[in-house]
Amino acid sequence: MQPYFTYLLIQVLRLISRIFYRFEVNWIGDPPEDPWVDLRVVAVLNHTSLYEWLFAGVVPNRMIHQLAWHGVVPIAEKTAKRQFIGRFYGMIARHVVPITRKRDHTWSEVLGRIEKDAMVILLPEGRMKRSTGLDLHGRPMTLRRGIADVIHSSQPGRFLIAYSGGLHHVQHPGETFPRLFKTIRMNLENIDLVKYRQEWLEKAGEEGFRDAIKRDLERRRDLHCPEEESITPKKPAPPTDSRGDQQDEP
Repeated sequence: MQPYFTYLLIQVLRLISRIFYRFEVNWIGDPPEDPWVDLRVVAVLNHTSLYEWLFAGVVPNRMIHQLAWHGVVPIAEKTAKRQFIGRFYGMIARHVVPITRKRDHTWSEVLGRIEKDAMVILLPEGRMKRSTGLDLHGRPMTLRRGIADVIHSSQPGRFLIAYSGGLHHVQHPGETFPRLFKTIRMNLENIDLVKYRQEWLEKAGEEGFRDAIKRDLERRRDLHCPEEESITPKKPAPPTDSRGDQQDEP
């Protein structure tokens, strides 16, 4: 029953996002004839808000079906333990795996869920960008190297990179309610996963693979993310970690 409930939930979220927001979506390079088929890894870059579920308004029905029956989504252990938010995030994919901030057995469980038909969706920056362009603690927005483990472990298929134009104009970290009727911008890139993996294994070797993937995706993010539409937040963000900052992965 759980996949059916997840499928219905995401369909509702998609409907809400399409009613209240407009979307401008462009493709980087030449996508395959059907860019939504055979997806194995989906990375959302430029994490800025708690409302990234609005991106459900971009995806087609087949991707929602794959997420509900074969999706793997790592979320922070602290987020999973929160009464309401934890339950919400626990229903957004077939396998939602709570992880710590360390590369421990919880991360091994994520990798262990990557089976034949799995599709892994993650936010590899692991924390939200504030209006300063930095994270909560004033650090640059780097990627965590765990995404390289996912790329290395995934079955042959496609790697979809979603370059977000940011959602600060919809909701700043620390704000409770989003602004409606805004335009959400995103660029998409569809890459052959096997070719991408093999390219960096040949260039960097097994030992340098994780660092090489991290640097390449940071370069792509800085090059391809749409320009952000900034709005002054209604109130300053609280000085403690919000749930978005707990979307860490190793």
